[in-house]
Amino acid sequence: MNFSGKRVFISGGAGVIGTEMVQLLQQQDAIIMVGDLKPIPVDFPSTITYRQGDLNFITQQELDHFNPEYFIHLAATFERSAETYEHWEENFHHNILLSHHLMTLMRNVPGLKRVVNASSYLIYDKAHYQFNTPQDKAVKLNESTSINPRNLTGLAKLAHEIELDFLAIFKSDKFTNISARIYRGYGKNSRDIISRWVRDLLNNQKITVYNPEGFFDYIYAQDTAKGLLKLALSDKTGIVNLGTGRARQVGDLVQILQSHFPQMEAEYVRKPDELIEASEADITLLKNYINWSPERTLEDTIPEIIAFEQQKMVVEELVYEHILVTSASRKIGLIQAVKKAANKIHPSIQVIAADASDTCLAKYFADDFWKIPLINQIDIQEFIKECKARKIRLIIPSRDGELTFFSENKSIFKEAGIHIMVSEKDAIRKCIDKLAFYDENGTIQSRIIPTFEKIDSLNTTQFVVKERYGAGSDSIGINLNKQESLDHSKQLEFPIYQPFMQGTELSVDAYIDLSGKVKGIVMRRRELIVNGESQITTTVQDNDLEKAFLAIINSMKLSGHVILQAIIDSKGEIHVIECNPRFGGASTLSIKAGLDSFYWAYLESSSISLDKYPFIPDKKTVTQVRYPADLYL
Repeated sequence: MNFSGKRVFISGGAGVIGTEMVQLLQQQDAIIMVGDLKPIPVDFPSTITYRQGDLNFITQQELDHFNPEYFIHLAATFERSAETYEHWEENFHHNILLSHHLMTLMRNVPGLKRVVNASSYLIYDKAHYQFNTPQDKAVKLNESTSINPRNLTGLAKLAHEIELDFLAIFKSDKFTNISARIYRGYGKNSRDIISRWVRDLLNNQKITVYNPEGFFDYIYAQDTAKGLLKLALSDKTGIVNLGTGRARQVGDLVQILQSHFPQMEAEYVRKPDELIEASEADITLLKNYINWSPERTLEDTIPEIIAFEQQKMVVEELVYEHILVTSASRKIGLIQAVKKAANKIHPSIQVIAADASDTCLAKYFADDFWKIPLINQIDIQEFIKECKARKIRLIIPSRDGELTFFSENKSIFKEAGIHIMVSEKDAIRKCIDKLAFYDENGTIQSRIIPTFEKIDSLNTTQFVVKERYGAGSDSIGINLNKQESLDHSKQLEFPIYQPFMQGTELSVDAYIDLSGKVKGIVMRRRELIVNGESQITTTVQDNDLEKAFLAIINSMKLSGHVILQAIIDSKGEIHVIECNPRFGGASTLSIKAGLDSFYWAYLESSSISLDKYPFIPDKKTVTQVRYPADLYL
């Protein structure tokens, strides 16, 4: 095999087979991208591009950005024994829907040459290999054996084989595909029966053995990975068995374990209504295709699994905690964007809407609702106690009036294991106070629209009058003469004055990671503004402007999601109006355009570096139109 310099994307690459495959590819200097629900394994090399989360939410831009030549589809969910009722939804989402979604995108990837699909022998008709009584030997199944999927997982695998056959009709000049029907897999850090028994025995527990007369074709994950990679480099298409071709009885497995655990206790159970399996792969075609067959045996692999388990390298099941959005009010788009980010990581993550009002509309769109006190009435310790009871990991403040509270108490929340998507206190103060924003940002003051408490400090005839603190759109007066401005200022508590400037109004959304580095920015033109928020807004692509805004944002020592409001005059000069250090009403467009703020924030709340999660901006211009909609309960 030689994958040197070749680009390989592996779905489910942090699983039992995937980790073996990554090691083999790394040894051959391949360029690797892995997508998986799990966090990146600690032993993965730093050169890997890793994408944690549900691949049902991976985008065309992400795959095009990596541009794999080889796609190896391992990601799947299955249950080792009888499938439960809950598997109905899991099978559809993580098997049928996922496989379809990935190939819908993959078929368009410019560099794709080869697809290798990890299928299953569960597709074959069980009438050939399951019996009422024990058999003397296993039945060989070949690629022509009749099919009748034995369960939902087998059905999903067959469906994707047929989908790939369909694509081959139209895309054979672009890429080829092969589906490997894998037999009884086992390996390190697995949920298979061998690993489960080893864990029980290491804990001095008795094992329960069902139908010791059964025959299974056990194939080690390392051999499975090697076989799939060899098939990837071949030019063969269609279906091929991937097993050892040498079935072993369950009783043989028990005897091997007995040799390593002499004091082992085993209870043998025969269920009278359960069929006994006797299957093995006919690997004649596999040998013809790649001149290779699996090399490892139960005798030489079980010691490796025992050693692995003894070293306590098994990764504990990650507990996914929840997200709280405060001052949720009517921010339906915000809640939906956070839910999408949460689902992208794991479907068990809940988004909880919090508000001081029972009439909060957002609660109908969130997973749960929490009526909290007004911000000035919150007891910080009681609030944190309730957050922990609700298993909240990340808090997203959404209103200017609460940013100071959360920034001042950011370290207290951090000690409790709760991450706040908010900037530090001094940076918040300079954004909330529009006079300070102008006076105290000396390095970029020339870029900021002059702001004064006294109207006579400005040499202009037309003015903008607004409140010094809080949202700039509240009670704002625009394009007023001097007398109109003075009259308008009497309606305000802390009026400030700015010169009225004509030009194109831009909003610039940005995400700044915990290291202070700007992860990415999206510029958008505000085309229709209602009550200070964009109802119609369109992304803008301009490299020079982007560099200038990047420098401005970098100088402000912010973190999390922020929005700059600016005017671009007829000469192309930037005049920054203000900075909102939070997610805005129309900022959902920036997520659509690639600025994955909530996804990144959750990863950072889990102490995951964003270095392997690139910002991939949408190169196309996107327009967002915000409109009312109805919900029926």
